Amino acid sequence: MINFRRSAAVLLGLLATTALTGPLPAAADEEQVAEPPRVELVLDVSGSMRAADIDGRSRISVAQQAFNDVVDALPEETQLGIRVLGATYKGKDKKVGCQDTQQIVPVGPVDRTAAKAAVATLRPTGFTPVGLALRSAAQDLGTGATTRRIVLITDGEDTCAPPDPCQVARELAAQGTSLVVDTLGLAPDEKVRRQLLCIAGATGGTYTAAQSADELTGRIKQLVERAGDTHTRAPTVVGGTDACDSAPLLAPGVYADRESFSEHRYYRVPVRPGQELRASVSMALDRPVNRDYGVLLRATAADGRELVRGADAGSGRADVLSAGLRWSATADDEATTDDEDAAEASPTPAAEPTTVCLVVSNSFAARPGTAATPGMPVELTIDVVAAAGAPDGPDLGRGWVLLVLLTVAGLLTGLIAGLLTRWWVATWREN
Repeated sequence: MINFRRSAAVLLGLLATTALTGPLPAAADEEQVAEPPRVELVLDVSGSMRAADIDGRSRISVAQQAFNDVVDALPEETQLGIRVLGATYKGKDKKVGCQDTQQIVPVGPVDRTAAKAAVATLRPTGFTPVGLALRSAAQDLGTGATTRRIVLITDGEDTCAPPDPCQVARELAAQGTSLVVDTLGLAPDEKVRRQLLCIAGATGGTYTAAQSADELTGRIKQLVERAGDTHTRAPTVVGGTDACDSAPLLAPGVYADRESFSEHRYYRVPVRPGQELRASVSMALDRPVNRDYGVLLRATAADGRELVRGADAGSGRADVLSAGLRWSATADDEATTDDEDAAEASPTPAAEPTTVCLVVSNSFAARPGTAATPGMPVELTIDVVAAAGAPDGPDLGRGWVLLVLLTVAGLLTGLIAGLLTRWWVATWREN
């Protein structure tokens, strides 16, 4: 009976709150993560890995040592897999060699001895099917609610396209924002660097050039550890609208949506006085578009007045554009400090929140033959925190007070300068 009364009271309270304030904002999923971090290392074992130009050692031997060190230091909760490319086919038939990719350690709890033994037997052999290996690695990691990471280590560009590895990365990004590809380059080659930057940028990952064994080992360890740090639930799927009035009401969190070419999508966020809205948007280019494009994020009032904006633009192979903004509910508040102190001294019911409309716009244009649907992937991050006031500084006053202060300071400065000049002239004449 007591539990029934408590439940009834809670239900009545929620109904009353909804009636007074309107529907509650949609919130990102806050359930506890049940899945462990999942990472797959993808190693290039093509013929060029024989080159002995890293600390006087071959690239493959440096990579094998790095793998051993990483496996030894692997966090217990992390599930790790290892995939190789160009490791088995020794012939000249490109059609066959470009299918040469295998998973030598399945993604899961790692048997350290077996994993190191599998890597130790690798010998540089064949072609470099990077695109196919990335697509296969994504399948190895499977689907789920948590972020998955691929770490690609290679010394050369793909020699087997199609599929083009940049296009594969865009395809993976278009499937959702829960897969990140980090790339490590073992050769100081500009073409390789551009390709690896493209792969990483399309999925929100990073690119690093490793020029020594220590750099390679340290960076792989860092990326594997980051997989645990960024092991969060996938963004909540939400659908923006074409007008503020009908836009979904969002709480702080990370959201995923899709936006068509040259579209405007609206979302609403409640912000109370004394709070600050922080929002950012990232849009991935998962298909060819015309040059010169941009993303615009605006915060507007319910009546359409623009409050603040953030923008990003590109004119080449920028595969992800991001923009952010900050807006405080007290930015236009004319209340004085005394009023705020009085409000703190005498607590009153919380003020009604201001509904801020977030508008995500893009200026992308499709190339001939490019599909317009589905829209391009959009990730929207929203946070509402306590407003950060302006930094404290010396208060020189305002209006007449400031004018009097400046006048007195000028008179004193002139008086001191005159006395010093008179003393110097008198001294100079005597000497």
